[in-house]
Amino acid sequence: MSSTKKLRSSSKLAALIVAASIAIAPLASPITAYASINSGNLTQTEQYQTFLSTKYQIDVNSQLTKGQYIQYVADLLPGNAKSSTLTFTDVASTDEQYAAVVELNEKGILSGATVSAKQQLEPWVAAIIAVRASGLQELALTYTTEKTDAALKKIGSSSAQWVPHVAQELAVAIDNAIIPEQYYNDFSKKSVASAELINTLLGQIVTFNGEYKQFLGSSQDADIIAELIGAYNTSDIIQVNDLQTIVNTALEKDIITGYNFKDSRFDANFVDEYALTYGHSDLKHAIQLIGLLRSEGIEAKVQFEPKTSAFLYLKEWGEPTQSDSFQVKQIANGKYVAYSKEYDLKLEFSSLTDKAKFQDIILAYAKKDADDEQGLIYASWWQPLYHSNTEIADYEVVTNNKISLGNYYAQTFSLNEEVEEIVTGMKQVNANVVVDSNQFWVNKAFFNYLGGKDHK
Repeated sequence: MSSTKKLRSSSKLAALIVAASIAIAPLASPITAYASINSGNLTQTEQYQTFLSTKYQIDVNSQLTKGQYIQYVADLLPGNAKSSTLTFTDVASTDEQYAAVVELNEKGILSGATVSAKQQLEPWVAAIIAVRASGLQELALTYTTEKTDAALKKIGSSSAQWVPHVAQELAVAIDNAIIPEQYYNDFSKKSVASAELINTLLGQIVTFNGEYKQFLGSSQDADIIAELIGAYNTSDIIQVNDLQTIVNTALEKDIITGYNFKDSRFDANFVDEYALTYGHSDLKHAIQLIGLLRSEGIEAKVQFEPKTSAFLYLKEWGEPTQSDSFQVKQIANGKYVAYSKEYDLKLEFSSLTDKAKFQDIILAYAKKDADDEQGLIYASWWQPLYHSNTEIADYEVVTNNKISLGNYYAQTFSLNEEVEEIVTGMKQVNANVVVDSNQFWVNKAFFNYLGGKDHK
C-alpha cells in the first residue's frame, strides 16, 4: 500500500461540486440484491467491502451523503491538499471537510465553488466522480455521441439527457465496468446510491489506482499454472548492495543467521484475515501445491512474490554449484553467504474455514517426517514455512525484523525473546538503521526450527 494512504474519520464530511447545472434523466431506486461476479464465498462487491473496511476503515452506510462519499474518495487517493486559500460558498477553511474538498479540486476531480455536503448521493454523481478518481477523464473526452449512446443505452438513457461531459463519463464508467451490469437498474429512475453500488465504485477507484489486491489468479483457474511458471521464470536473485552491507555485517557478527530479500512491488495486498504466506524454492513444488489445493476443493487467490534467501554457507557442505538460482559469495570475515532464489506464494482463501484447513493439508501431504516417506508432493521440506499476519489456532507467535530501502526490504524471522538483541545489534552495525519488528503467527515446525529444535 502507498505510504501516503490517508485514514480520515468517516464522520467528517466533504463536498461534491458539479461544474454545471445538469438536466438529468429520472434515476432508479437502489437495488439490494447483487449478483456474484466471481466464484468463492464472497461476491466482488463483498470483497471490496471487506477490503475497504480492513485497509481504510471505510464502512459505507445505506444513507450516504455526497460529502461522505467525497471524503471516502479522498481517503483512497495518495497525497493531501496543498492549498489553504481556496474558497467555497458553503465550506469554510475551518470546516472538517475543507481539506478533502480542496484535495479533490486540486486533482481535477471536483470543480466549482458551491458545496452541498449533506445532500443525498445519487448514483450518477457517484459514478462520474469514480471515473475522474480512476484517472479516465481523457478517455472520456474521446467518446463520440454514437459511442456514448451505445453505452448509455444499457442503462436506459442517451447522451441527450445529460450535459456532454457527464454523458461521456457515464459511458466510460459502463464500458470499463466501473458500473457493473448488476447495477444498471440503479440508473433508470431517481434514487439515492445504494451501499452496494458505493462499495463497488470505491473498490474500482482503488483498483484503477493500483492499490487493490494483485494476484496471478485463482487456484481453480485453468491458466493458473502457466501464470505461475511465467512468474517464476521471470524472477531473479535479488541483490541490493546497500541493504546487503548491513545484513551481511550482521551475519559476520552472528547477530542473525540468515535473511530474505523481497520487493514490495509484488506484495499481494490481500486481506490479512483470509491470507497465508507459504515459502519455498522449487517451482515443481509450487505447481503440485496448487494441484493439492484443487484436489482438496480449496479455492484461493494466488500471488507469486519473488524472494531471495541468504544464509551462511558452511565448508563441510562441499563445493557449491553456482547457477542463476543459487550463488555463494565470500564476505569480509572469510565466511561464505549463499543466495538462493526462492518465492512466497501468498494465498487468500475464500473462507476462514479453508484457511484453517490449509495446515491439515500441509501436514498430511507436504511435510517430511522421514527420509523415505511416501505420499508427499515433490520436494516437501522437514520444516515447511507458512505464516499468517492474524492469529490462527495451533500456530506460534514469532517476530519479523525488517529493514527497508525504497521498494526493497531485508527481513529476518526470530523468536520474540531475540528481538531486542537483534535490533541492538543492527544499530551497532549502522546507527541509522530502522528495524521494523512485527509479530505474526507461524507453523509449529518452523517455530521449532527457529529455536534450534527438531523438525516436528
